[in-house]
Amino acid sequence: MNFAQIALQIPTLLLPRADIDLHRWAVVACDQYTSQPEYWRQVEALVGEAPSTLRLILPEVYLGAADEAERIRAIQETMRHYLAEGVLLPQTPDLTLVERETTRGRARRGLIVALDLEHYDFNPGAKTLIRPTEGTILDRLPPRARVREGALLELPHVMVLIDDPQRLVIDPLFSEPLEPLYDVSLMLSGGRARGWRLRNPLLMQWVVEHLTRLADPALFAERYQVATDEPVLLYAMGDGNHSFATAKLVWEQIKRAAPDPAAIMNHPARHALAEVVNLHDEGLEFEAIHRVAFGINVEQLLVALAAFCQEQGASLTVIESPTWDAARQSWAEMVGSDRHVIAFVAEGRYGVLVIERPRLTLAVASLQAFLDAYLAKQAGARLDYIHGEDTLEQLGAQPGNIGFYLPALAKDDFFRTIIRDGALPRKTFSMGEADEKRFYLECRQIAP
Repeated sequence: MNFAQIALQIPTLLLPRADIDLHRWAVVACDQYTSQPEYWRQVEALVGEAPSTLRLILPEVYLGAADEAERIRAIQETMRHYLAEGVLLPQTPDLTLVERETTRGRARRGLIVALDLEHYDFNPGAKTLIRPTEGTILDRLPPRARVREGALLELPHVMVLIDDPQRLVIDPLFSEPLEPLYDVSLMLSGGRARGWRLRNPLLMQWVVEHLTRLADPALFAERYQVATDEPVLLYAMGDGNHSFATAKLVWEQIKRAAPDPAAIMNHPARHALAEVVNLHDEGLEFEAIHRVAFGINVEQLLVALAAFCQEQGASLTVIESPTWDAARQSWAEMVGSDRHVIAFVAEGRYGVLVIERPRLTLAVASLQAFLDAYLAKQAGARLDYIHGEDTLEQLGAQPGNIGFYLPALAKDDFFRTIIRDGALPRKTFSMGEADEKRFYLECRQIAP
């Protein structure tokens, strides 16, 4: 069942049969813990030989590894096996309500749908109904495409946001009688996930009508104070932008190879599974994504940053602190002004970077612009994106590294910023800590 005007399809999900241990079945999004292979070793030990989504994904800590091609072949073979042996069973075409409790006491509600990739474009300046909120790193798509090409199944860790301040699309559904689908305690401090089948046609109609209202061009223009011909933004990517972009890339490849361009438009890969979450959900908090540069000379990097700021008409001041706690305290006292303030940690060194008269609006934009240019010239250097202060401090303090602590993005003006200014610098924000990310549970077939 398709609702083309809001780019939404009612999906047919595949879920594990009743005897499968969901605690070992569900694993966290593949793009988490990318600098912590020990986490994935723990997952491997916990799963053992049990059926698990671990066998259906490529944790990105292993991207570029010598056995990457072998891992991808094993993933695709496991997909065929799980379908042939009835490990995964098709459900009736329904929307699925989900609730995620975290160990921090948050509860986030969402709705599992399939979104039309024909209404999505990850290129800069896109004005589609579904839009990226951060810059897409094109170099990160081919490895992910190798996993999706030839795959029978997709598993969603994508979360897209809707701007529904009155909370009319999702919240009222939880007061209705619902059929339980699963209730699972998630591994390694992941909290809990629950799902319910939204089978009532009137409830489906409720969702469609209220999403359609959010996409009304006249109401959209009035709400965001834009021109009446401004293209509507209904779904903004929250988590999983590169996975969604990979789905788009593969879909475009399928279209180009199709002998009948009209018939291919019914191909299941045209749509991609995602969890729709209301921006105003009380359980949704924007967390900062920090940076760690590996394999660099810290002093040389800071000198280069000062020169970069000067070229931009700005100035850099480095304020040293005796401890990481002191650096964080100084950061908290200075952040929020017109200048950019970034705390840093390196081997035996802590402090705050203060950029006066910045050319760019966000501190993360100033830092990312510098790091992209600088690290590209440093042999063996690399950058990783870190969720959580403890991990940042641990990695940043290692020899040859430096960690940068960044502020969280305010979400109240999130949609308005995307509509007016376009995509934010990549990895500007995160919806929760690493262990609060989506865990894989539901699957969908994407090959005929």
